[in-house]
Amino acid sequence: MPGTFEPLPGGGAAVALDDVEISIIRSLAVQLLELIGPGPAEDTPDDPLAELFAEGPSEPPADPVLRRLFPDAYSDPEGTPQAKEAEEQRAYSAEFRRYTENDLRSGKRDNALAVVRSLDSLSTDSAGEGGAVLKLSVPESQQWLGALNDLRLAIGSRLEIADEDDTDLLYRLPDEDPRKPMVMAYLWLGGLQETLVATLMP
Repeated sequence: MPGTFEPLPGGGAAVALDDVEISIIRSLAVQLLELIGPGPAEDTPDDPLAELFAEGPSEPPADPVLRRLFPDAYSDPEGTPQAKEAEEQRAYSAEFRRYTENDLRSGKRDNALAVVRSLDSLSTDSAGEGGAVLKLSVPESQQWLGALNDLRLAIGSRLEIADEDDTDLLYRLPDEDPRKPMVMAYLWLGGLQETLVATLMP
C-alpha cells in the first residue's frame, strides 16, 4: 500500500505515508490555502450575513495559478473568437464569476483545510516512527480528491503544462533541472489522485 490509496471495508480509503510525504503534502496544502486567501467571513467576522450576500470579483485573477484554479466560465476552446463574440464572452464570464467565485474559493479552501487537519491528526494521534497509515471516510476522500486536483493544477500551471504532450516531456528532464523536484511532486500527486479515484468508484 505505500504511496497508493486502497479501499477500506465499508467505504473510504487508506494510504501509508512516511514522514517526508506527510510534510510535503501538508506544506503544499498550506501554500494552496495562502494562495486562495481568506474568505469573506474572515474579512468581516462581525457580520454573519456578509458571506451570504457578498459578491465575488468580476475579473480573472492576475496570478496564472489562480486563473487556472478559477478559469473563465465562457471561452472559445476552438480558437480566437470575433471581437463582438469575445466581448460577450467576457461579459458573461464576469457575471458568472461575480456570483460563483466566492463559493468556489470556499470549497477549495475547505478541501485544503481537510487535508491539513487530517495530516495534523495523523501526526498527533497515530504517526509512529517513519510515518503512518492515513484512513479517510468517503466524504474525506472526496475532499482529498478535490485538494489533490487543485494542487496538481497549481503545480502544472507553474510548470506551464498545457496538455499531455507537456507531461511526457517532464519525464525526460535531467536531474539537474531546477524544475525536477516540482515535476516529481506533480507526478507523485497524480499517482495518489488516480488511486484515490479508483477507491471511490462503485
